Amino acid sequence: MARRGVLLGALLATLAFAPISFMAPANAAGWLEKNIWLSGPRYDGVLPACESPAVLDLVASRFATKEGRFWNSPLQIVGFDQVRETAYRPWANDTIPRRFCRGAAMVSDGVARRVYYSIVEDGGMIGNSWGIEWCVDGLDRNMAYNPHCKMARP
Repeated sequence: MARRGVLLGALLATLAFAPISFMAPANAAGWLEKNIWLSGPRYDGVLPACESPAVLDLVASRFATKEGRFWNSPLQIVGFDQVRETAYRPWANDTIPRRFCRGAAMVSDGVARRVYYSIVEDGGMIGNSWGIEWCVDGLDRNMAYNPHCKMARP
């Protein structure tokens, strides 16, 4: 009985480490997999405008949360000015739709700073709505979008 176990273990180990050429080739997804299980994302490209109050409120809220929670700072965005769209879907059509925006953010310390943000389709909580990625130039303390928020732009 022990001998059979050893032989079975050796056979399984051989198969597990066998070169891929000895294994069956991968097949393409069938009709059922393509149409039900692997249908892929379907984007509409319907995103709110850069000047939308919901978008600007979300940027200000996330900024205040980040400053207070992670940097122990009382800074907040108190207003926006010169908000405009810089690009809409700048990449291939099959990519996630994004609207890139920029503007001036008046921060509670009295300094107007450039803010760059993108509105992303299906980028909200668990992909159920649009989401936002943003950067305030000069206050990107964790350097996620450095230099000067370049990585937050198209």
